[in-house]
Amino acid sequence: MSKEQVILTKEGFDKLQEELDDLKYVKRKELAARIKLAISYGDLKENSEYHSAKEDQAFMETRIMVLEKMLATARVVEGGNTDSVQIGATVILHDVEFDEKIEYQIVAPAEADVADNKISYESPLGKELLNKKIGAIIKVTAPMGVIEYKLLEIK
Repeated sequence: MSKEQVILTKEGFDKLQEELDDLKYVKRKELAARIKLAISYGDLKENSEYHSAKEDQAFMETRIMVLEKMLATARVVEGGNTDSVQIGATVILHDVEFDEKIEYQIVAPAEADVADNKISYESPLGKELLNKKIGAIIKVTAPMGVIEYKLLEIK
């Protein structure tokens, strides 16, 4: 395993830690009970309940390992600087074409969730926003053409 550092916001770190704790201390026990019940059905060769539970266990253990690695190498950033856009900052943009305001939080790839207005600093828009100051014009090339935004506020 490489020791590549993962950048997370405090909120993202806490959320991943919560997921890890749930998997290790709650879901593992539930899955063990499922496996035990499936074994009681007999003949493991053709026992679909057993095979399904073992497959779920493999996925869960892989996710636990991924989360442990991410959290062990995480660098937590705080979005306190409002002079320029940094990871963890919340920005308010003006979409020039549609004449509307949009709010996004710039987060790490592991935390990105467009439905929750959290975009990765590695996304095309995230890359363009990093280190920009209020008033900057940001142009992002998308499949439908160039999208233009004006940076109105950094929180």
